[in-house]
Amino acid sequence: MPAAGALRVFLDQLVGGHGSGLPDAVRPATSGGAPVGRVALVGAGPGDPELLTLRAARLIAHADTLVVDHLVSDGVLELANPAADVIYVGKEAGHHTLPQEDINQLLVRLAREGRQVVRLKGGDPFIFGRGGEELEELLEAGIPFEVVPGITAACGVAAYAGIPLTHRDHAQSVVFATGHRRAGESSLDWVALARPRQTAVIYMGVGMLLSHCGALIAHGRDRDTPAALVENGTTARQRVLVGTLATLPDKATLAGIHPPALLIVGEVVSLADKLNWFAGATPVETAIANP
Repeated sequence: MPAAGALRVFLDQLVGGHGSGLPDAVRPATSGGAPVGRVALVGAGPGDPELLTLRAARLIAHADTLVVDHLVSDGVLELANPAADVIYVGKEAGHHTLPQEDINQLLVRLAREGRQVVRLKGGDPFIFGRGGEELEELLEAGIPFEVVPGITAACGVAAYAGIPLTHRDHAQSVVFATGHRRAGESSLDWVALARPRQTAVIYMGVGMLLSHCGALIAHGRDRDTPAALVENGTTARQRVLVGTLATLPDKATLAGIHPPALLIVGEVVSLADKLNWFAGATPVETAIANP
């Protein structure tokens, strides 16, 4: 049975299936007999539905409306009630289904209609997920909400790629950054990202990979520093491409790496081959993948 199907069966057994046996923790509140709308901001994790928290799975199964980002996997959506409304508001490079301000207002409107809304975001909603912006809007509108954290891409994808983000012999700190910024924003803090004995993880950086690798070298990282791109991490389509800051951009072009992919930089990447455990991954050709 596929992972999502097995999880669906487990969830049905745990909480009694759709529409019955709903735990008090996720039971809709009422006022005068009418449901009170609320929003749960839920982290969907990096892709594998079995990495969801139990609370996230319960809320997804019993929501009547899901507002879904681009990076939420099909396996996670299979846990939803078939009768639920699913509204896609995904953002991709150069294409936004809805501007962020419109998403904020959509959540308010749905809750005011008395709906039990799950705002579903890939990874963790408070790490490059704009969750804080959405909650500020809900708070101003007087909408009840809760936050369910998820496994962020950096942690989940690195684990499935066999890359420990910290290691006593290689990295005593880890820093996350996003390659996607607001229009007009200044560049990343490359001095901080290029510090030695540190792992740097850059989200949404595939389109600027050559620039990012060059900036890290220019700000002090050795050109032979190990670096990896992990495409579709934690899923059966995962590909891990390993190189160095100097070689990775050309290798990514040859391998045809596309978003979603995560850039991991630091000596810990040298452990990827040794600690590779995820049998579900799709191997990249040896001539391309190895430095």
